[in-house]
Amino acid sequence: QVQVEESGGGLVQAGGSLRLSCVASGLSGVSFSSTGMGWFRQAPGKEREFVAWSGEGTHYAAFVKGRFTISRDDAKNTVYLQMKSLEAEDTAVYYCVASRSLSVSVILSPNKLSSWGQGTQVTVSS
Repeated sequence: QVQVEESGGGLVQAGGSLRLSCVASGLSGVSFSSTGMGWFRQAPGKEREFVAWSGEGTHYAAFVKGRFTISRDDAKNTVYLQMKSLEAEDTAVYYCVASRSLSVSVILSPNKLSSWGQGTQVTVSS
């Protein structure tokens, strides 16, 4: 069981930038580079939605519109989500998730993923 922990959330004004971090642990000899990593978010009153994925290539939700970048530092077992041009609609709790699969297809069944972080709050003021 892989554990992940997010950080970097906070309050930012519309149009601003923020970088989220997610550190993975408990890999038990499994290479982090062979671990798929993703970001989801959940706004008040809304369902959890996919944001970005890093595994077999990088993938983004349509609403990102080029504003976010997912990256990873395998030496630090860390994945990042660099967000710019933030909008009020981006306000949500952002969750990191790890998967044994590198395929982006796993985001189609997020309830099957077990290695979720606690989430970090991102609040964008307008």
